[in-house]
Order: sequence, then C-alpha cells, then structure tokens
Amino acid sequence: MPQPVKLGVLKIGCIGSVPLIEYLLDERAERSDIITRTIGTGAKMDPQQSEDAAMQLMEFKPDLAVVASPNATLEGPKVARETLAKANIPTVVISDIPARKIAKDLEQMGFGYIINEADAMIGARREFLDPTEVAIYNADILKVLAVTGIIPLLVKLLDQLITSIKSDEKPLLPHLIVTRDRALSEAALTNPYARAKATAAFEIARSISNTNIEACFLLHEWEQYTTLVASAHEMMRAAAKLADEAREIEKGTDAVVRRPHARDGTPMHKTRLIEKPASNKET
Repeated sequence: MPQPVKLGVLKIGCIGSVPLIEYLLDERAERSDIITRTIGTGAKMDPQQSEDAAMQLMEFKPDLAVVASPNATLEGPKVARETLAKANIPTVVISDIPARKIAKDLEQMGFGYIINEADAMIGARREFLDPTEVAIYNADILKVLAVTGIIPLLVKLLDQLITSIKSDEKPLLPHLIVTRDRALSEAALTNPYARAKATAAFEIARSISNTNIEACFLLHEWEQYTTLVASAHEMMRAAAKLADEAREIEKGTDAVVRRPHARDGTPMHKTRLIEKPASNKET
C-alpha cells in the first residue's frame, strides 16, 4: 500500500476560506491517502511566531504545504513561506485581495497561490468587533464561500495536487486569482435564479474588502469607522442570506451537487439526494 501524502497546513492569522480546510479534505475522517498536520499562530501574524510555526511544520516533513493568511504581503506570512522554501517543500499560498500585489513574485519564487477576491477582511475595530461578532461574521463568510464555489474550488485544486504526489509526479502548483466567474464555475448551480443569487452574494462579499479597508485603515473618526464596519458586516449577512436562498432553490429541484471523497481519496459525485455517489461522473 502506498504511503499517504503528508499535507501540512500553516495558518497565520485567520482568513475566511480556510478555518475548515483540513476537514473539508477529509470530511468523514476516513481518508487513507492523506495525513494532515495543522500548525497555527492564532490571531497574531508577527514574523517570529510565523517562523516558529513554519519550523514546527517542517518537523512533520510534509510532501505539500499550504500557507494561509490574510494579506500575504506582510512580513509574517513572507517569513513563513521562505522558511518552507528552504526545505524545498512545494507550497501553496492561500490569501485575499491584497496578495494580488505579489502574485508575480510568488510565481517567480516557485510558490503556488490561490487568491480569493471574495474573502473579505473582518471589521477589526474595537468599538464594534467582539467575540460574538467574530463568530457570526465567519459563519456568514463560510456560507458565502461554500455556495459561490470558492471552497469547492479550493478542495478540487488541493485534491489534484495530492493525486499528483500519490502518482510520484511533480505537483503543478496553481497560480490562480479566484474571480467571480471562476468561482461560480465550481458552484454547480443548475437553476438560473440560484446562480443569480450566488453571483450577487459573491459581488457583495468582494466589495466588503474595500469597505473594511477604508474603515480599518483610512478613517480616524471613531463614529465614522464604527458605522462603516457595522455596514460591512450587514453586507456579509445579506450575502450569506442570498447564498442560503441559492442553495434552497437547488434543494427544491433536488439538484444539489454533492462531492464526497472515497476512502482512497477519489473525488465522488452525486446530484439527487436519494442516490449513491459515484467516482466516474466528475474528476
């Protein structure tokens, strides 16, 4: 039996699309073809903690590493991926809109990247943000990213890399900025109204990034920025509601696509609720 692929996940700070990534790859905790190890820095993103976390992950000797963080241009994420690069570990960076500035640099340095346009930063102002608000916002953004196709796309791309490593092939690292159309192509929504609602959810989520950047870094009057971050979170709530409505439309016609993993990691596929998943309908 071939050795399972060792996947290392390094989380520096928090980004909406990856709190559950290791669970999404092994949704029933029974895959025999991968072993995952997750190391995180918690909320902090400073260089020393990032380097320490990367060193801990290297002890696992992963075949493939994922470095996930907000704003991959910052020094902490940069130090972490450079530490992994010294060990010649194939590395994929998952980040948000600010990382577009360094996309070409990442490619030239041999890193893969998946940059999600709709993965909007949280409204991080003390006058507004508390633990309850953090939880609610992340619940909303996860729903948006799942229904609009971003999370299915992440899983698909990582599964492809894992398959390459299992076949003793050099993994072809992705260089992808996840736009609206690219995300929706993976959402597998069949009803045009469901697709319209998911598209609206994506566009709202994408616009939230600029709103929160303005509120968190450009405005200085606390009354103004407090109102603005609150409005951004209301936007994400509306986007989550649209995403939920899109999925409910698909349920109404028994057309929800489900893509579980087989025990050996093979992606499977089904459309009807009362139907067994098969591995020969989608790769």
